[in-house]
Amino acid sequence: MNGTTSELALAPLGAGDLIDRAVRLYRRHFWTLIRIAAPPVLVSALGWTITTIFGHALGTASSDLLVLYVLMLLAGLLIILAGALFSVIVMGGAARNLVSHLIWNEPVSARTTYSAVKSRFWSLLGASVLVALWLAFAAMIAFMIYGFLSFIMFAAVAVLSSISPWLTAIFGGLGTVAAIIAGLILFFMLAGRMAYVPQAMLVEGRGVFSAVNRSFSLASGNVRRLMAMTLFTLFATYSALMLLMIPLGWYGYLSGVDLSPFGTTWPTWYAIGYQVILQCSHIVLAPIWMLGLSLLYVDERVRHEGYDIELMAARQLPEMPTLPGVVSPFAPALVTGHAPRFVPPPPGQMHTGAVLGLK
Repeated sequence: MNGTTSELALAPLGAGDLIDRAVRLYRRHFWTLIRIAAPPVLVSALGWTITTIFGHALGTASSDLLVLYVLMLLAGLLIILAGALFSVIVMGGAARNLVSHLIWNEPVSARTTYSAVKSRFWSLLGASVLVALWLAFAAMIAFMIYGFLSFIMFAAVAVLSSISPWLTAIFGGLGTVAAIIAGLILFFMLAGRMAYVPQAMLVEGRGVFSAVNRSFSLASGNVRRLMAMTLFTLFATYSALMLLMIPLGWYGYLSGVDLSPFGTTWPTWYAIGYQVILQCSHIVLAPIWMLGLSLLYVDERVRHEGYDIELMAARQLPEMPTLPGVVSPFAPALVTGHAPRFVPPPPGQMHTGAVLGLK
């Protein structure tokens, strides 16, 4: 065990503290995190490039090539989906690497992360599919709530339009904002329940469905922090995109490309360049999202289970011996390669009302 402890103190984190700590870790391990995050994003970039090329060519394709172009377009969409699933899988390996860094100050490395991913790849793939289905379900429910609130708002606007135009405009604007906020809150409430599935699998050694149950039990009250992480990553990604887009935008403008979002369809070369730059910005910012979710997982365990004390004990004390018939009710700080997977203990005997078991 390394005698040097981690520089990161473990304590319950607010939304700002979570982002600050993720950025600090990001700056400290920038190139390593780029190497970790790059493969999934490159897979998605390949899919977007194929989709862009054949999507633009679909309108002018001859009848002989139409089927081929449609198949290539579908192949591009499947590759994009595979890249998204790969990102979820890699997130589990990154979480394990982060926890081992917190416990034993082990170096954060791409080799360690992908070795952890390789050891549980198929289980992580199944869990990633479940996460994707759950996110689609959460988005559908949130969109339904948004549509329902928008319908109520439009009905109220129709009534108020005959009374006052100013009141109609104010109520319409506030109602639209309220519907969007309500839909987002509901989405993150549902989506956050599956935020810790890959982390529970690789840090605690759980199976797929046990990790889903674990994620549901941990993810309580994380809506604000999850929304803050998402908004920060979104704004940072598009800020980086705007900086990287300046040379391409100037070149496109000088070449006569209509850069307006309401203008004509972009040429293929410009659309491909835009997608490449977009994916480059994702590579640069994806590690912050990865670190944020891993830190959020650690923070939930600190809040609910005293994980900071458990990590401190794991740093300073030797490994606890395995005793026959004794099962800890808590998940381990970090499952090692030779340790068995964590299995929750069976519920204890129900209380019979007798004191000390005496009749």
